[in-house]
Amino acid sequence: MRRSSRVVLGTVSILASVVVFVIPFAFIVLQAAKTASEASQLKFSWPGKVVFLDNIRSVLTTQDYIVVIAFINSVVLTVASVAVLVVLCAMVAFVLQRRVTRATPLLNFLVLASLIVPPAVVPTIWVLQGVHLFGTLPGLILVEVAFGISFCTLLFRAFIGTIPRQLDEAALLDGASPLRLFFRVILPLLRPVMVTVIVVQSVAVFNDFTNPLYFLPGSQGATVQLTLFNFQSQYNTSFNLLFADILLITVPPLIMYLFFNRQIVAGLTSGAVKG
Repeated sequence: MRRSSRVVLGTVSILASVVVFVIPFAFIVLQAAKTASEASQLKFSWPGKVVFLDNIRSVLTTQDYIVVIAFINSVVLTVASVAVLVVLCAMVAFVLQRRVTRATPLLNFLVLASLIVPPAVVPTIWVLQGVHLFGTLPGLILVEVAFGISFCTLLFRAFIGTIPRQLDEAALLDGASPLRLFFRVILPLLRPVMVTVIVVQSVAVFNDFTNPLYFLPGSQGATVQLTLFNFQSQYNTSFNLLFADILLITVPPLIMYLFFNRQIVAGLTSGAVKG
């Protein structure tokens, strides 16, 4: 009886996954392969004339290759933000986990509170203007780091809690400095959770729409998500080009998830039980 119920539950889960993920993706691919008149009907049907490559070429060449520029901006934004998050959050988590003081409960509260309190757009813009970073890529990188630091710190801290303190003591007895202890002993052990942070935050930053819209205005600083505005307006929308652009934006995070999905699950669950 249990085996049959598991089979039924597995079948239902697979069907739900197909409905939620596969069917929408297939709809995007079909619309991206249609002509403008066929795509405007928004029907789930095979295109009468396949113009997939033509649509992709049109998307890439729109407004002097603005999509290509946006891809470069998004890659730079993602790589820089994730690199800072990995190093900074790992160091913060190491200090919070290993050096317990009277201020530790307050720091833990602030880390958790930043996950709950919504970001304030206007004060953030005011701060960026004060340091002359508003509308610049470095300013947006700092915003992405600030918004992702709490989640990444919690992941790193949970994993560091499973690392025996004897390793720290042995390294210190051998004459290692705190920085050398962290980078030579602790950081290499954080590889599973590092992969999780890199993949999850890369997808989050690459797919971010609101932060570039608010904090990086202008066409030259556009990211891939903002290029969707190029193919829709108040009176006219080129659905074939819009869905082709959506397909281009979707493929990189999808490939990353397919290759690293096991590492994501392993990193999220590795600190769940302290060994």
